[in-house]
Order: sequence, then C-alpha cells, then structure tokens
Amino acid sequence: MPTDAERACFEAGIKFGSLYHQFAGTPVSPDSAASLGRAMEEAIENQPYCVDVAVDVRTDRIADELASQSAEYTELTGRFLDVEMLIEYEGVTVRTRMEMAGDYPLMKLVAVEE
Repeated sequence: MPTDAERACFEAGIKFGSLYHQFAGTPVSPDSAASLGRAMEEAIENQPYCVDVAVDVRTDRIADELASQSAEYTELTGRFLDVEMLIEYEGVTVRTRMEMAGDYPLMKLVAVEE
C-alpha cells in the first residue's frame, strides 16, 4: 500500500497532468492570458485534495513569440506557464512547481511535509 506521502505526491502528478494536457494548444494572446490563467486555476482547484493553484501565463514570452509571426495569438505550451500547486492529503502537504528547465517545462516536487 502506498504511504500518505506517496499518495499526496501521486495526486499532485494527476493535477499537473490534467492542467497541462487539458490546456496545451489553447489559443492565447497577451490580452487573454490572465483570464486563461484564472480558468486553469479554477478548473484544477475543483479536483480532490487540491488546496491552491497559482498559474502565471507569461505574457512576456507570448509577446516574444508573437513578434516573429503575423498572427495575433499563439498556442499555449509549457514555455508560457509558471505554475505552483498545494496538495493536502491525510495530513501531508505537497508543494509543487512547474517552470522551464532549458527548453522543457519541468514539473517537480518542491516539498513534502508530514
């Protein structure tokens, strides 16, 4: 049987998978970034054991992307997101973060507190 800490970490992974794969490819522009970030937060916070989600849709990176193309929007990818989550399961708190590691959006455990 998994420990409560292992289960809390599993729940964090489920939340990240859901967040990333549900919203990847969504059309986004600097004007729509804030509302998309709030929608992502609210959607994931509906899931069990999720206490808090903070999504920063990086408008600076979106603007850089748009500067090299003629369209007024681009597709959401991990390079446009900074995400932090707080998961609580049976007295265990898991803090997570997604940020770019080079050119890869890395999802990682920051802390597991029992």
